[in-house]
Amino acid sequence: MSDAPLYERFDCAPGLRLEAHERVAEIHRQNMLKRMDRLEEMMERMERRLWLTVYGVVAVILAQAVQSVLVVAP
Repeated sequence: MSDAPLYERFDCAPGLRLEAHERVAEIHRQNMLKRMDRLEEMMERMERRLWLTVYGVVAVILAQAVQSVLVVAP
């Protein structure tokens, strides 16, 4: 027997619909992953800013403490 099919394959509407749905789902997934990556980057930047603010506040408090010690000490 030969490997060639006896009949011609054809695309049916449910199969095409399923393929289209899979393509759309993959596009949605890729877009969601891109948005999540951007969100993670934004969160990292915000975290860096937060730590910079915390260090700045601590530095101001320490500077005021050192200044008050220098004023009291002769």
